[in-house]
Amino acid sequence: MATRTIVTSQPDVSCDVCERRLLRGEHSDVFLATGRRRIVCELCAPRAVHEGWLRETDRQSVSLPPMRPRRGRSLLDRLRQVGKPGTRTGDSSASSAPYGREPEVAGEPEPYDFLDSGAGEGGAARRRAAAAAAGGSPAEETYESPEPPEPPSPLDRAVTAFNASEYPRRVAGVARSLGAPEVNVRSAEHAASVVRILIAWELCWYRYEVDLDELESGARVAAQGTELGELSREDRVVNAAADDSGAVSLSST
Repeated sequence: MATRTIVTSQPDVSCDVCERRLLRGEHSDVFLATGRRRIVCELCAPRAVHEGWLRETDRQSVSLPPMRPRRGRSLLDRLRQVGKPGTRTGDSSASSAPYGREPEVAGEPEPYDFLDSGAGEGGAARRRAAAAAAGGSPAEETYESPEPPEPPSPLDRAVTAFNASEYPRRVAGVARSLGAPEVNVRSAEHAASVVRILIAWELCWYRYEVDLDELESGARVAAQGTELGELSREDRVVNAAADDSGAVSLSST
C-alpha cells in the first residue's frame, strides 16, 4: 500500500512591494518588472499596476501601427500658396523680423516701475515725503532685519533622520493592511541624545531609535511586539502621525 505525505505547513511567501509575509489563504499575483517575476499581495496589486508592472497572465505583445511617411507639398501646391492674397514675397518688414516674433513698433513707451525700487532722485523724494507725512524726520529711515529662523528641535532632527531611512516604506506597507498607526516621538530616558519613535497598531508595534550624536548612522529598530499592553503609558501618547508613504511628522501644538 502506497503512503502519502501530508504537508501541514506552507512556505513563507512575502510581498515584493510591502515586504509583508502573506497570511494563510491570502492570494497573490505574479507581476513582471525589469525582467524579473515579482510576488505581489492583493492589497499592493493596484500600486504595482500604477508603477507600470505587468501581470504575468496579462502579458501580450503590443504592436503599434507603422507611421505613415509625411508627403511633401507638391510644386503646384506651393505655387498656389504664393498666389494667394496677403502673401507678399517682397515685404521687407516681414522678412526682417525673426521667426515667431512680431516686429517692434517705434515709439512704444517703456514700462513703468510700479514697485519703485527707490533708485534715483524720484524714489528718494517720495520716501522723504512719506516720512514727513507720517510725522517723522525724512532722515530717520530705519531698516528691520528679518529674524533668523529657529533651529530645529531634537525631535524634528530625529524625525528627519527616520524619514530618510528605509523604514517609512515598511510602515506604509503595514498601514495598507492594518490602517493608520499611532505614533509617539519622545526622548529616551537612558540617553539625552537618543530619540525614540514608536509606531503601533492593534496587532503589532515597532520602536525605532535615532542617536542625534551619530546621525550618520540613521535610524534603527530597537524593539517590536504584538500586544499594546507591553507599552508604557508614555508610549501611548500620540504626538505625531504617519502619512500614506510612511513618513512621520510631529503634530502641531
